[in-house]
Amino acid sequence: MDNNLIKLKPIEASPALPNLDKLCDMEAGRMSGKIFWDGDIYEQELEKIFARCWLFVAHESQIPKAGDYIATTMGEDEVLVVRQKDASIKVLINACPHRGNKVCFAEAGNARGFICNYHGWAFGTDGALRGMHESGVYEDSAFDKSQHGLREARVDSYKGLVFATFAADAPSLAEYLGPMAWYLDVILDNDEGGTEFAGGCIRSTIECNWKIAAENFVGDILHAGWTHDSAARAMLGGAVAQVSDFPESWSVNWNGHGYEFARDLVGNAAVLGESAINKYLHLQAPKAAERLGEFRSRMLGAVSSFTLFPNFSFLPGQNTMRVWQPRGPNKIELYTWVIVNKNAPQDVKDKWRRGAMMTFSPTGVFEMDDGENWEYCTKTSRGKVTRYQDLYVGLGMNTRLADTDLPGNVFKGQLNEANSRAFYQYWKDLLKAPSWADVPDRNGQLR
Repeated sequence: MDNNLIKLKPIEASPALPNLDKLCDMEAGRMSGKIFWDGDIYEQELEKIFARCWLFVAHESQIPKAGDYIATTMGEDEVLVVRQKDASIKVLINACPHRGNKVCFAEAGNARGFICNYHGWAFGTDGALRGMHESGVYEDSAFDKSQHGLREARVDSYKGLVFATFAADAPSLAEYLGPMAWYLDVILDNDEGGTEFAGGCIRSTIECNWKIAAENFVGDILHAGWTHDSAARAMLGGAVAQVSDFPESWSVNWNGHGYEFARDLVGNAAVLGESAINKYLHLQAPKAAERLGEFRSRMLGAVSSFTLFPNFSFLPGQNTMRVWQPRGPNKIELYTWVIVNKNAPQDVKDKWRRGAMMTFSPTGVFEMDDGENWEYCTKTSRGKVTRYQDLYVGLGMNTRLADTDLPGNVFKGQLNEANSRAFYQYWKDLLKAPSWADVPDRNGQLR
């Protein structure tokens, strides 16, 4: 274990907030709007969720060469994701251990090291302290440079996606993903060349609680046929199929992660309005079937959405991946990327990127719809009476499927709030648990 990682002291868990069971009761399918507005709840989320869970920080394609880095956040902690000389990746807290100033102000680049503007402390790309301005004054003291490097998070990756956690006691990434990795492979491993991010990061701000956005992708297909009807008709030039028309669809969850999907191959992709993308998916499906089996090959661009708990989501077909970065209880900074197969033709990659700009970007026809709804779902919860109003999350109770070979907790149909219930149950379990060892395993018990 790296010395810098050892020096990252564990956070002593704060006592659980009172009344969490009253605010969030997934057995009854009800919760309170207070969880979207309360400042004390948000502070506990930063400590017990964002400082504990595995969080997405980068795609390996963003930092291909030694010294390449990107700046991002884990919760509200600013970090640098840096490619090392041995091709490994480190995630370093972007704060000098002398007075806490940022050591890097750029969003991305290539560097031989990082230097603090305040007192000239210089760090290697591995985070080790190399020297300081006026270094001679430290020579006669007990100062040990090896104890003052940039603090480091645990890092692991899955098929190009890089994750990090600050928790030494967190399960491994493989355990954290569990059976949901089988579904991740639909977008990450349908081609032998793997994936890459096309273009840069799209960043925007929405005045909403992070959970509302994350839950929308974990399993809320309910809104699509209503909220996005006019936009979808405009993009497709005619009537839009309803989710209830699909003969087969599922909702699957595991430890707060959730994927809702059909197997129509191009349903999500079609709304980009690019026939070349639909053609590519039809040509790719047989290749995907060889790698993933026929069942998953029909999921490539299908009507579907996915959230890895807590705040990493993507849309197959539209091929947008996003992180809902928390910036207080009623604000998020949204980071969005377009993911494509490395081996896809360049014109198809370009059309995917342009299609994402038209649909899921700050001016996209679908994102504007969602952003307005999420903001008002958050803002109504500031009312003293409204914040205690019961919100219903009970659709699809007792629809779990026992006679299926699909991995995870599988529920009948996409028009189902099973994934939302699993998301909020896991959220509550983490807020109540003093450590990872205290988080209950509810898989197999969900309704």
